[in-house]
Amino acid sequence: MWEHFHHQADIGVRGIGATAAEAFAEGAYALMAVICSPDKVKPIESVEIRCEAPELDLLFADWLNELIYEIDTRGMLFSKFDVEIEGEELRARAWGELADANRHDFAVMVKAATYMELKTSHDNDGRYFAQCVVDV
Repeated sequence: MWEHFHHQADIGVRGIGATAAEAFAEGAYALMAVICSPDKVKPIESVEIRCEAPELDLLFADWLNELIYEIDTRGMLFSKFDVEIEGEELRARAWGELADANRHDFAVMVKAATYMELKTSHDNDGRYFAQCVVDV
């Protein structure tokens, strides 16, 4: 599950899952849904992503920023994410394809994941949440 939340001129992304890794994967999908229609992105090619941070909150922002970097440098969009988190390290694989303006229904480009409203947590039902505001 993922969702957007309102934030003045920018937009918030939130991932929700049974584990922190699932919440991070859903947060990545929410990020893509800001940029385009991720359901129209075919998971043809995969990209490996790794990052480290001393706190889970910071790791979420770093993860999203690594995805934004891959989008910018490879010209790709993503629709499927497999995330593993061990301590301070995130290892992931993102699947997608080259961006195609005729098929992907572009909305806005995201410049960066910010520390604004950056938070990871879990509730009494065991659901994990990962969120932040992205600069558009």
